[in-house]
Amino acid sequence: MIVDLRIYTCIPNRMGEFVALYEAEAWPIQKQYLGNCLGWYTTVEGALNSVVHLWGYADQGDREKRRSAMAASPEWQAYLAKAAQLGAIQHMENRILKPTGFFEAFKPQA
Repeated sequence: MIVDLRIYTCIPNRMGEFVALYEAEAWPIQKQYLGNCLGWYTTVEGALNSVVHLWGYADQGDREKRRSAMAASPEWQAYLAKAAQLGAIQHMENRILKPTGFFEAFKPQA
């Protein structure tokens, strides 16, 4: 398994607008195409105005297949146009993470 960690930094006082647009337009699309959301957060302390989300994939090939299918969808393209028009994002980054051996073997106790 790999994890796609995505961090979007919003222009101050615009994060609420971005989150509202994302929830209404992008969230349904991403759930359909990407499927395995491991978390979706906004910052409270530290680097403010940040949105952080994590997506799990079997491997890099699975990620590329799912993201390519989403990128080709007209609904996703429409969302990207609205997000660009909103202009709330200042910076975007993503990182691909893989679990360590000890975490991969971790089984939470019931």
